Amino acid sequence: MRLDKFLKVSRLIKRRTLAKEVADQGRITVNGNSAKASTTLTVGDELVIRFGQKVVTLRINDLRETVKKDKAETLYTIIKEEKLTN
Repeated sequence: MRLDKFLKVSRLIKRRTLAKEVADQGRITVNGNSAKASTTLTVGDELVIRFGQKVVTLRINDLRETVKKDKAETLYTIIKEEKLTN
């Protein structure tokens, strides 16, 4: 599954176009490598996403085309969440 689609389906980012912009800005890494929106994900991949002043590290548990809102969090496990300090 594409990175931008996973971010939308998992509801980590609300819209796919926004997910594409974040990836194209170099704010997402997959398994330590900078990722583009078209990067193909597999179960077990580790994502690091930088949201403003917060960095979230997560592992992909499942890949699905669609998922109900209350089940979206089952697609990933947050490993760590940290705030950036200047």
